Amino acid sequence: MIIRKASKKDIPGIMDLLKQVCLVHHLGRPDLFQYGKQKYTAPELENLLLQPDRPVFVAVDETANERVLGHAFCIHQQEKNHNVLTDVKTLYIDDICVHSECRKKGVGKQLYHYVYEYAKQENYYNITLNVWSFNESALRFYEDCGMTVQKMGMETILP
Repeated sequence: MIIRKASKKDIPGIMDLLKQVCLVHHLGRPDLFQYGKQKYTAPELENLLLQPDRPVFVAVDETANERVLGHAFCIHQQEKNHNVLTDVKTLYIDDICVHSECRKKGVGKQLYHYVYEYAKQENYYNITLNVWSFNESALRFYEDCGMTVQKMGMETILP
């Protein structure tokens, strides 16, 4: 397996993974997530891959086709000169997914480790992400990677 920055040729594989992510979210919270959708369109993805402050990494197999096994969408975040917050540089993982056929085989851990090493190399203070409370396997995965709860979002659904 190779982990690298995503390129235009990876878009079809990434699109497949985005559908898988949306399905997991739809099954967990159909009140919030639509069935059969994905976070980005192909043109949006193509544009996103050109943005230096939003790196996208892919794990691909070592065949000539380089099948996309997983992805990690990241966003550079930094609050400068904020009244309360310090100027720490955060790498936010906006989306991370491993193909359903490849889960529990170490792809996710290697992908997360790659993001971790990237963040260290680029002098980030921390890595953050959001995880939905219904997705207990994802929560356990992130805890196994060494992540801890930073903050929680809460809701009341109105009648």
